[in-house]
Amino acid sequence: MVAITTKGTADQWSVEDSIAELAQLARTAGVEVVGKFSQRLAVPSRSYYLGKGKLDELLVLRSHLHYNVAIFDDELSPLQQHNLENILQVKVVDRSALILDIFAQRAQTREGRLQVELAQYQYLLPRLAGQWSHLERLGGGIGTRGPGESQLETDKRLIRQKIHRLEKQLAMVSKHRTLYREHRRKSNLPIVALVGYTNAGKSTLLNALTQSEVTVEDRLFATLDPTTRRLRLTDQSGALLTDTVGFIRKLPPAIIIAFRATLEELAEASLLIHVVDLTCHNAAEQCQTVEDILGELNLKDKPRITVLNKIDLLLDNNRDWSETEALDYLANDYHNKNTVFISGVKRWGITKLLELISRSLLTQLFNPLSTSSE
Repeated sequence: MVAITTKGTADQWSVEDSIAELAQLARTAGVEVVGKFSQRLAVPSRSYYLGKGKLDELLVLRSHLHYNVAIFDDELSPLQQHNLENILQVKVVDRSALILDIFAQRAQTREGRLQVELAQYQYLLPRLAGQWSHLERLGGGIGTRGPGESQLETDKRLIRQKIHRLEKQLAMVSKHRTLYREHRRKSNLPIVALVGYTNAGKSTLLNALTQSEVTVEDRLFATLDPTTRRLRLTDQSGALLTDTVGFIRKLPPAIIIAFRATLEELAEASLLIHVVDLTCHNAAEQCQTVEDILGELNLKDKPRITVLNKIDLLLDNNRDWSETEALDYLANDYHNKNTVFISGVKRWGITKLLELISRSLLTQLFNPLSTSSE
């Protein structure tokens, strides 16, 4: 795992935390992590990402660690990736390609597979030239406009055709999804959408709120395809609860573009429930990542409830806590009308959350311009 930290960056994550998350992503993809390597730089090297001295150190490490893949914590330019592979003589993968690989493993529905395939081709297209860059050393003039250049142009054309075909297929899927949303509107049931950082416990909460049995796994991006279940509220009214793909920092732009149709589910929602893993020491930074992505989707002003999840993991294991004791202990000095403590696994705080959802939806019914903030 290789990462750099740059001076003056607005990113609040430490390089240690960033590379630890990268390692977690790698393990999710089935990779064995044998080492971590980082450097502080003013700016990344345009040619090699790392500085020359550190790059030499990384090369020396290969003989000790016997690594055969180097995974970098940022999206590399085609030039950087090509140069690094030439020097290190191993496969070089950046964070974007790693996330795309995980998405490809996780996608279950036809729409999900189409979205991931489109994102992969959009990521690959600008990197094709590196596959043929050895021809550039031949220089210009006669003899350099042969099979290599033709093959590169052929590959680019084929990928553009595939991208166009995938976009058309996704447009059809999006059309069906739009019709489905129109049908849901006619039911007059409000939509409540779960959002949050990956592995914050959104699927567990969906099960707790709707008595469903959606697959829950303690790993990143366990859920890609949107899941919708009927929700019965405390005032006996109903709503639809939707779980969508989890967010993560440095999410590849191609993923956001490809999954835009799926993320439109959030735009249709009357209320967002932001699920936060309270046990994570980077919870504040994860919240900021969610805020940033919601901002990119123009959803920052959407009415919202914040759910602080996994409170059972914060309590003293030597004591047998009741739900009331746990909630009172944690919420004693914390007062925010739009925030609730819960344990999705133990189903603590679910009644209060349902009451909060009912109240928020009722407020919107009588005052559609009202919003909730975190």
